[in-house]
Amino acid sequence: MTSGFDPFVGEAPRWYAVDAHRPFLEDLAAGVLDWLGDRPPEALSDAVILLPNRRAARAFTGALTKQAGGRAILLPQVRPLGDLEEDEPPFAPGELGLDLPPAIAPLTRRFEMARMIVEEFRSDLSPLRALEMADALGGFLDSCHLEEIEDIGRVASLVEGDLAEHWQESARFLGLAAETWPKRLEALGLVDSAWRRAKLLRLLATSWRERPPQQPVIAAGSTGSAPAAADVLAAVARAPQGCVVLPGLDRDLDPTVWSRLGDNEQHPQNALWRLLEGRVEREAVRSWFRPPVDPVAEARGQARQRLLNEALRPADATDDWRQLIRAMRAEAAGSQSADPIADGLRGLSVVTARAEEDAAAAIALMMRETLEEPGKTCALVTPDLALSRRVAARLERWGVSADVSSGQPLSRMPAGRLVDLAVRFIADPLDPHTLLGLLKHPQVELDLGMTGYAGAVEALEHFALRGPRRRDWARARRALLEAGQPRDDGRVASEVTLTRLAAAQVLLDRLERLSAEARAPFTEEASLDVAARALTGLIEAVAGQNAWAGPDGEAAAALLSALIDGGASLGAVTREAFAALVHDLLTDETVRTGGASQPRLRILGAIEARLVRADRMILAGLEEGVWPNAAPTDPFLSRPMRGTMGLPPPERRLGQTAQDFVQAASADEAILVHCERRGGQPAVKSRWLWRLEMLTRGADTAETPVSIARPSLALEQARALDAPVSARPDYAPRPAPRPPVDRRPRKLPVTGVERWVRDPYAVYARYVLNLRQMDRPGQSAEALARGDAVHKALELFILSWPDVMPEDSAEQLERLLLQELTRAGFEDAAMAREAPLARNAARWLATFEAERRARGVEIRVEEQVELTLTAPAGPFVLTAKADRIELSATGAAVLDFKTGGVPSPKQVKSGFSPQLTLTGAILAEAGLKTSGPVEPEELTYVRVVGRKEPGVKAVRASGAEALALSQAALAGLTARIERFDDEATPYLSWVAPQFMGNFGGNYDHLARVWEWHVVGDDGGEAE
Repeated sequence: MTSGFDPFVGEAPRWYAVDAHRPFLEDLAAGVLDWLGDRPPEALSDAVILLPNRRAARAFTGALTKQAGGRAILLPQVRPLGDLEEDEPPFAPGELGLDLPPAIAPLTRRFEMARMIVEEFRSDLSPLRALEMADALGGFLDSCHLEEIEDIGRVASLVEGDLAEHWQESARFLGLAAETWPKRLEALGLVDSAWRRAKLLRLLATSWRERPPQQPVIAAGSTGSAPAAADVLAAVARAPQGCVVLPGLDRDLDPTVWSRLGDNEQHPQNALWRLLEGRVEREAVRSWFRPPVDPVAEARGQARQRLLNEALRPADATDDWRQLIRAMRAEAAGSQSADPIADGLRGLSVVTARAEEDAAAAIALMMRETLEEPGKTCALVTPDLALSRRVAARLERWGVSADVSSGQPLSRMPAGRLVDLAVRFIADPLDPHTLLGLLKHPQVELDLGMTGYAGAVEALEHFALRGPRRRDWARARRALLEAGQPRDDGRVASEVTLTRLAAAQVLLDRLERLSAEARAPFTEEASLDVAARALTGLIEAVAGQNAWAGPDGEAAAALLSALIDGGASLGAVTREAFAALVHDLLTDETVRTGGASQPRLRILGAIEARLVRADRMILAGLEEGVWPNAAPTDPFLSRPMRGTMGLPPPERRLGQTAQDFVQAASADEAILVHCERRGGQPAVKSRWLWRLEMLTRGADTAETPVSIARPSLALEQARALDAPVSARPDYAPRPAPRPPVDRRPRKLPVTGVERWVRDPYAVYARYVLNLRQMDRPGQSAEALARGDAVHKALELFILSWPDVMPEDSAEQLERLLLQELTRAGFEDAAMAREAPLARNAARWLATFEAERRARGVEIRVEEQVELTLTAPAGPFVLTAKADRIELSATGAAVLDFKTGGVPSPKQVKSGFSPQLTLTGAILAEAGLKTSGPVEPEELTYVRVVGRKEPGVKAVRASGAEALALSQAALAGLTARIERFDDEATPYLSWVAPQFMGNFGGNYDHLARVWEWHVVGDDGGEAE
């Protein structure tokens, strides 16, 4: 039995390579099937295929099955080289003769290491700081394990050198930690996963070197970045039926440049150079099987691969770029391609977006466009997780869910949000946003007996959580009780509302108990494990065991279990610090769930995309600091210290990411995307893209013009999707509703008339449509609350001492002001600011009150008065509730207290501020309920602020002028009523726009003021 391709012929070692422009896994599968030839199907089942990771293993199995077509085969044993087990192939049962302890779970390791740091070295660290230090220590130990540095403790000897004090301290700590951590692992019966992985690879390399495997073995796709992995590859290459297949080896790179790659860690070929150095010459590496392809496409792919590799040459080898370009064109002179540079640029394009959102929109559109061609695939490759999430969200607009490899932070998933809300509830149980988020979480529903949960939450939100925040549970309970009482106008709540209010009371009691139980462990602080138990109990109390269902629930349960198991020794935390710690842990934890609805679209990280190829490859995030990222900084070791320990330099990772870039950018259709700005700041183009553009510019001559394609269609179409239909937006016109006369208001307060004069549309929305503004949860209403507190304090003062003022009037007024401010919900921090203001205001008010009472007047506070007017459409009732009316033998003084600005005399006389004048007109025409008409003799605004000038008395009219202004205001109102009793009169929006800035309306969004007044053509002139 024979086959066309046999990778195991020839003498060992056998090294092969797949060019970067070729689809690696597809070519690997094609070569394996060609080797199988007419052999029986079971011949392949004995073979072992070693690939870098599990994703590559799954992708290879899929490629093999797809290329086999309908042929019956038994799949080979495909194993990830980085995740081997001693009791699974390629190890034979009992081959190693040892039983390695299991690896410690990453989360358990993190907490155990933090616990060790606190117990053994730094007892003063906060839990969050200890976890950060554990992460850094874990990274150092993993590096040592992967490099197989046995005597890690010798790092302590570095203190003997000429080092700065902080480096010496770091070396001492690492030396002690390197001795203590293995003992702790031994006590747990566990080992580090990096040590275990390196150990298994070393055992496999030794075993196969001494006893080479006899079955077919192919190690493919790995660059042998770890020494043990490199030795496994070498052992496979020497096996009787073994071979190694390398990804993207550049066999055209100048030998001089290749020989110097050992000094250039950032070059994309550096990892392959280190793997081959001392094992095999580059020239001895053969080409892997190539299935029949279009020769033109193959030549274009080879040109692309060479173009990218030449662009990423080491900096000291780029002085001859122009000579190189001439040489490349001379070599291609006799071939079908007249210009290899132009060939290499075919199918390669660069998209320059203004910002990240523009890039995400264009990328999503290009990915969606791929689906229009049957069978075509597309992959987005980027290390930018935020960009990945933006693109995935954009794809959702078409109902497309791509295969996202990076997963999601636990904090963004339902179980993570529940944990975060619960811990924030412990920290601040009466925060309206936290409480509403917790109560409305889909997994939360408290059993309230026969009462509906949803109705209780709605009532609690509407009556107790919206508006100024309640400072304690008693105030929230009082708000619910007051909501069920009859209103001043005699209206009572419906039976449904009363039932919901009763349910809300039950819910509030339940929440108060849960809060008390969860916060009980915290006097000032609580041990971290105790706090985690309290948090777990709270979550199960509100959501039950379903809180831990699903991948995100399992991850949340594991996180809290680690906190409970390892938190005792991490020290005590306050409620606020505990909430911050849990939030950070949820953000750091990543959950992968799958669930893609469109397998032809994939969103991959740079590492996950290794060996993966799609018909259209989109490479995004090509900005410095993103791709490539900056070289990592070691918090414990300086560069010389790392070199002494035998650890690789930080730049080595940049070389690996450069290889990833070349592999992905060598696809037939590759789109490179970068942004001009990131986070609102100018961004620097990736060095790889910059070098590619520089090489292309050097090749662009008058005889052979070349350039990188820069399509803008995707950006333009993405903008068009979000743009208005017409070129000029169709802005809304100024609203002018004309409701039937019988629907127009027949009763208004004087404050409503003031709004009617300025903004008739607001009156239409409030009294015709019956729309009321809904307060935001926890809304800051300090200005309004301060005004109400002043009014209420003065009312209580006058009612308490109607005749004779007490000797300590200022102190009593201060007490009443502070009492009402506290009742209004002012926080402690706000009260610290308000207390001196209240003291100043009380002193001024005491003097003001004494002066007013000295006139021998009768004082009425919050007196309700009304006047019925005859109008064409029927009676019209005008009402007023005066802050203060002072009756004397000669007339009445009308006073209105303000804590903000007061209307100017011009506004009062022109009728734009008719509150006092219309109140005076009501007194003159109808009088008080207990007396007949009384002429107004003073119209005064009193401004109370408590600052440097605590109060101001602003008399707007007195004597005959007060009566004249009142009569003029009433005449103006009568004329207005008559006009609006005509159905043709519209309720225009903001007929007096000069007041818009200071007195913005509650209904401006409904009237779309921004469109017609700001960007439209209607200037909104006053009547």
